Amino acid sequence: MAARELVVLGTASQVPTRHRNHNGYVLRWDTEAILFDPGEGTQRQMLLAGISAHDLTRICVTHFHGDHSLGLAGVVQRISLDQVPHAVPAHYPASGQEFFDRLRHATAYRDTARVTARPVTGEGVLDRSPAFTLTAHRLSHPVETFGYRLTEPDGRRMLPDRLAAHGIAGPDVGRLQREGHLRGVPLAAVSAERPGQRFAFVMDTRLCDGVYALAEGCDLLVIESTFLRADTALAHEYGHLTAGQAARAAAESGVRHLVLTHFSQRYPDPEPFAREAREAGFEGGLTVAEDLMRVPVPSRRVPGAG
Repeated sequence: MAARELVVLGTASQVPTRHRNHNGYVLRWDTEAILFDPGEGTQRQMLLAGISAHDLTRICVTHFHGDHSLGLAGVVQRISLDQVPHAVPAHYPASGQEFFDRLRHATAYRDTARVTARPVTGEGVLDRSPAFTLTAHRLSHPVETFGYRLTEPDGRRMLPDRLAAHGIAGPDVGRLQREGHLRGVPLAAVSAERPGQRFAFVMDTRLCDGVYALAEGCDLLVIESTFLRADTALAHEYGHLTAGQAARAAAESGVRHLVLTHFSQRYPDPEPFAREAREAGFEGGLTVAEDLMRVPVPSRRVPGAG
């Protein structure tokens, strides 16, 4: 199985800095590589991170502010230049169709990309595959914004000692998994629950119901924390979260690993973001994102473990 990890391409908010590129994130999920919010400079950051246009299998844009979407034009043109043979679905708020069209055809180029438009018209399921279900929830920002969530189907983990005790081996294991029983032995007797993994991507929003719906029970949550506590009023005015607000939402939602990102240029030191997150009561894994870092999706939950 390929690694499941988040590759951080950029972590700045509206204004990039010497050390932080505009937004950009790639989620590697088995054979999928999903690009979220390609801001300006994403092509170059992909090169530095070792991610090619051929790797990309899907694009998700939360909203059409420049730091989340200006890189889309270059990425689409690179998909054409590199002659990527597979279709790449692109999800984005339907209200921003004119912006998507402008970015899709921003300049003259030989357009061979199979980028398939999938405008998001409301909350709910966007796509299903054997690997995951992709859903969207509405967020609270001055322009229409959606967050995205991947949910892997629950499965079962086969227990070798119990299989051996019942004399089940080789092709019979697969038959048992397909049919649910074999020679009077039910699947539940030789296996254990394997909860599916969950990932969510939350950008540019005030606290709202959508934040909690996306974060609920996530193994890995990527969430904006543009401001610190001292600028809470400013965060609300411009439709953003503080580090403390993001961390409290994560704690209340049972998130296992929290990735804070999308930092205002006014904060050159990342350390206060981690401190505020801990002060807000988040006790799980915590990453204050930096450009080009990789964050693994936590290993699977073990039912009944403390």
